[in-house]
Amino acid sequence: MKRVIGAVLAGVGLLLAGCSPAVTGGETTCKNFMKADQKTQDEAVSKMLKDEKGSEPVQLMVTGTRIAVQGFCQTAGKADSQIKQAPHL
Repeated sequence: MKRVIGAVLAGVGLLLAGCSPAVTGGETTCKNFMKADQKTQDEAVSKMLKDEKGSEPVQLMVTGTRIAVQGFCQTAGKADSQIKQAPHL
């Protein structure tokens, strides 16, 4: 019985992991960025900015950059473009 429950929980975990878009900072693709909710988008942008600048960005910079990345992904960016390619501060 424990094996069955463990297998079911592992399967559910894999399904849930497969549902969320891959968000890896600046290497996040426009496709995955645009599918993500605002919190996840902010996390991707925050990681990208921290990697570039070496320190935690302020929320205003994260918000402004998220909006710029959204605009880039909806216009000049392609589905496989990385968000670090978007013009940002």
